[in-house]
Amino acid sequence: MSEHILLVDDIRHWKEQFPGYPAVSVQDYLTCPQWSEQRGLRVINLCRDTQYHSPGYYASLLAEARGHKAIPSVRTIQDLSRKALYGADLEDLDKKVGKLLGGRRDIETTRFELTLCFGKCETEELKGIARSLFETFPAPLLKVEFRLRSGWHIAKIRTIGLKALKKPQQTFFFGAMNDYFRQRHQAPRGRKHPRYDLAILHDPDESLPPSNPRAIAAFVRAAKKVGMNAELITRKDYGRLAEYDALFIRETTNVNHHTYRFARKAASEGLVVIDDPDSILRCTNKIYLMELLSRARIPTPKSVVIGRNDLAKAEEELGYPMVLKIPDGAFSLGVYKIDNQEQLKERAAELFRETELVLAQAYTYTPFDWRVGILNNEVLYVCRYYMSNGHWQIVDHSGDGAPREGLTDSVSPQDAPAVVVQNALNAAKRIGDGLYGVDLKETPEGILVIEVNDNPSIDAGDEDRLLGDELYLRIMREFVKRLDRHMMRSP
Repeated sequence: MSEHILLVDDIRHWKEQFPGYPAVSVQDYLTCPQWSEQRGLRVINLCRDTQYHSPGYYASLLAEARGHKAIPSVRTIQDLSRKALYGADLEDLDKKVGKLLGGRRDIETTRFELTLCFGKCETEELKGIARSLFETFPAPLLKVEFRLRSGWHIAKIRTIGLKALKKPQQTFFFGAMNDYFRQRHQAPRGRKHPRYDLAILHDPDESLPPSNPRAIAAFVRAAKKVGMNAELITRKDYGRLAEYDALFIRETTNVNHHTYRFARKAASEGLVVIDDPDSILRCTNKIYLMELLSRARIPTPKSVVIGRNDLAKAEEELGYPMVLKIPDGAFSLGVYKIDNQEQLKERAAELFRETELVLAQAYTYTPFDWRVGILNNEVLYVCRYYMSNGHWQIVDHSGDGAPREGLTDSVSPQDAPAVVVQNALNAAKRIGDGLYGVDLKETPEGILVIEVNDNPSIDAGDEDRLLGDELYLRIMREFVKRLDRHMMRSP
């Protein structure tokens, strides 16, 4: 049976007009037991009516319950049911619409509609808007109303059925649908179809990615060995998330960033997600993290949260040198060593242009940091990250060229100090059961937890030095275990 099926209102009309497509009547899909038993289906819901309690609505609802991937999903249908629900998602797009159409003198109306077919439209200058709308509201057919009122804006969005299209539009629709189908990775003939589809989000142009290309390739191979088809995606593939069963983020995360939107969207669509959105929220803000660890009585460097008028407080409680950290920095970015009052005032003024609060910490130099990689509250790897040559951090961003990184070596978890491993496990447990990298310093006063990373480095040649391919397999097996649990809970 085809990986995709098209749900239509009347199969008789469909077969007469559009033979050759894998179409099923919505009534058949809702009532025939065979569809409950089918696994791995992508359901393209082309029903005319998707309002609450309609057959089209129940089709997307039951698809979710059966573990099928429906487009539009119930979430998308609900989001589009009232302007009050989706209006906030249009603010940025409205600005783009205003710029695109604001200078047009050839538009002689104050209102017009645009039909979107799988995120494509026939109006050249609005193709970018169409793609963005599909990424936000994945649906095979959308009708978008534009109005002129103190500038052009999107007034209304709704799903429509195929019968709402005129014949020339139908030709365009089937072309867009065929393009959409071709985007799906096809398994080679003769091979067993993978049980699950995994999307690996990465940025091939990122200067300091959490996994280098060799590691990404190793993840893809490992996924195949455990019965998953892994496909590399980028931020442009936001609208395709519902096609997958799981999402693995291998791009540096942040809350005010597309990685967090991907995590939220995937979680809301029922995908297994690493990094999950809660872990991103908890780990990427250093102020939140310090408060969480402190309340759990996990040892950390002495810290002070300061506002614009609290510099004297930091000076009094920490002395010099101290370290200032912007709340959401990564890979040693936004972290500054302060040696005197003049530097404190200068650097704080710079940071407070970006944030209302800054984390100040006691300066603690060690020749290396421990990193304990943890998945589902079990240790994956232990590494020592040495400071960059002649610098006080692991990554040195002070030069004009590319960042310089210190050396890395791996230690068997059994050979690492037990107190290092135990403190790392205690810290990770406060975040969740995802994939984390806990950074610690070994000082004369004891072990200090520096931070918990939700998106830890896993580079070929470094973190995998002891386990090799087994490291990647363990992570992929965890995805399969979670997906199997999810399928068992589904009706």
